[in-house]
Amino acid sequence: MGWWQIDADTLARSRFVLSPLAETFACLQLMHYGGAAHPGEQLWLRTHLPAYRALLAADPVTARLVRAGLGRGWIADFLAPTPRDGESLEEGVARVRATDPARARADVVVALQGRPLPDELRRDDLPERAADLLAHVWTEAVRPYWSRRRHILQADVVARTAQVSRGGWASVLDSLRPGRSRWLGENRLQVNLHEYPPRDISGAELLFVPVTPKAGWVSWEEPERYALVYTCAGALADGTARPAPASLAALLGPARAAVLVLLGSPLSTSQLTAVTGQGLGSVGRHLKVLLDAGLVERRRAGRSVLYSRTPAGDVLVEAQDRSGTQRS
Repeated sequence: MGWWQIDADTLARSRFVLSPLAETFACLQLMHYGGAAHPGEQLWLRTHLPAYRALLAADPVTARLVRAGLGRGWIADFLAPTPRDGESLEEGVARVRATDPARARADVVVALQGRPLPDELRRDDLPERAADLLAHVWTEAVRPYWSRRRHILQADVVARTAQVSRGGWASVLDSLRPGRSRWLGENRLQVNLHEYPPRDISGAELLFVPVTPKAGWVSWEEPERYALVYTCAGALADGTARPAPASLAALLGPARAAVLVLLGSPLSTSQLTAVTGQGLGSVGRHLKVLLDAGLVERRRAGRSVLYSRTPAGDVLVEAQDRSGTQRS
């Protein structure tokens, strides 16, 4: 396994950041590999995958670059440069475009894991091709949804920050990439399952970067910046609101029932607004009714107020789930 040595000061200064470039690269991976994780992604793929495939079919060199650079075990580093706080998509793409061609080819060789560099990729315009492709994916398939995705990502950051105040950094780090990343103790953070020498990143800038597709990777700009990219959590990752059981919707109303179903795990008002697509005022009214009915409870976590179902709320949702299943 790969792990980083992190001193207490570095961990204390670490922060969550949003990156349009990381989101775009994660979407590129999703279109390359397929395998939508939820209905929202399935709809997105149906909408944008045909045009993406047509683009690559018309450009065999870029298509070969994608196949070679997005290895199952390793990514060509220049395709996914380390995110920077506050960086726009255009600034990130410019960094990709400015990559030295020799370094780009070397990164592709690493991603190929021992296979030789294909002859058609022995050229100097790989960075330009990669930058153009990322810009295209952003413009056609990410930017139209960026406002909503940004709200979802911000909601994830709120939840993670609250989790730090409740259970400390270890609980957060264990949950970012289950099975791949975890806190090992003794100032060690496991970042993936690859076998390579540990890195001492004490004193560096450490960033945690959420994305909405099911994706994750680590990157670094030695020695000053390291980043761990992870999929935002649970309901937040799905860009569509979860449907409530029909019987529960009939009892409470569809919108209020949707809020109750989502509160199986603690969420803030801003998170609920992002996930359901309802207005802030509407969510607030639903929460008040559910609070008064004893179906949800609230508690403060740092600067955030988190809502979750009470045991009575759990019983109601589970009973309606069972009722709907039996009728079907």
